[in-house]
Amino acid sequence: MRADMSCTDCRELLDAYHDGELMPEELAAVRDHTAGCAECTEALESLTTMSRLLEEGLVRYSAPDVLKARIRSALSRDAALDEPEPRRSATVSRWTRMVAAGLGIAIASSAATVLVTSGRGATQPVAGDVLASHVRSLMPGHLVDVASTNQHNVKPWFNGRVDLSPTVPDLDSAAFPLVGGRLDYVAGRRVAAVVYGRRQHLINVYSWPEAGADRATSSTTVQGYHLMNWRVAGVESWVVSDLNASELADFAERYRRAASNAVR
Repeated sequence: MRADMSCTDCRELLDAYHDGELMPEELAAVRDHTAGCAECTEALESLTTMSRLLEEGLVRYSAPDVLKARIRSALSRDAALDEPEPRRSATVSRWTRMVAAGLGIAIASSAATVLVTSGRGATQPVAGDVLASHVRSLMPGHLVDVASTNQHNVKPWFNGRVDLSPTVPDLDSAAFPLVGGRLDYVAGRRVAAVVYGRRQHLINVYSWPEAGADRATSSTTVQGYHLMNWRVAGVESWVVSDLNASELADFAERYRRAASNAVR
């Protein structure tokens, strides 16, 4: 990049300059140009002010799990079709950065970085494992190993694969349709994960044998995800979803009641 760049060249790079995304040579050229050009300096100041105002007034919405999974699936398919290009223009580069930023927002909205635990018995390490498994299940091809809305297909599938055959109640009449089941790895062991749906939301239910006294339901919230945990008759159970807390509590109560009835 020439040190004596034109105003046109400078304006094309101002967005990337403001975001700190230029190569050292381009960065120095833009800095030198704006130091001696009042019009480009004014344009940069306007860009900075606009970005600040947009950030202050930004409204953030949480996408449901199904939408996140569809976005990741579409992006992974597109990435497989892309071929590397030897050189890209500044305009194409900016579009690439915008797409990457969108993907980053989708992933960041699912990241488990802070655990806020309430209630009894909900430990942070296990909660972190459960949430990581839930987020991982939203990746293409990771949601279920056996896809079925029939409990008599899902429950027998776990036989011989895990230490515990999970409860798989039919909750379709309560608008919680069964999606399927899979094996996963939580708390240092293989566990059963049964998946239900609720409109555009997915609900993962994890269970494994755990010695100890029965424990009342406790709740954990991690960046918009709600986790519920209890222990009944030596079975540890976790429920996680981005479904609103009241509906998830309704689901958890129905599932727990069905699990309690199954062991009687």
